[in-house]
Amino acid sequence: MATKKNDMKFGIDPRTREIVVGSFRLKLPESRWLRTLIGVLLVFGGLLGFLPVLGFWMVPLGLLVLSHDSHFVRRQRRRLAVWWASRKARRSAR
Repeated sequence: MATKKNDMKFGIDPRTREIVVGSFRLKLPESRWLRTLIGVLLVFGGLLGFLPVLGFWMVPLGLLVLSHDSHFVRRQRRRLAVWWASRKARRSAR
């Protein structure tokens, strides 16, 4: 019997250490310092999003990578997710 992939839509799959955005999956490096470096570079590059090659899409992706290792960033991401879900529930109740 084949194993079923997680139905995760957004985040980091802790079993496979992959970034999941929709159906797109990207494997993260094993090294913690390399993941942190990638996350910081993505956030910094996203702040320069007005340049032609870089984009503002890099900021949330960098924060997602950083949230894998940083307790502070993970806590803020979870608070945002809870706020977003409650906001969505309030709007659908109207």
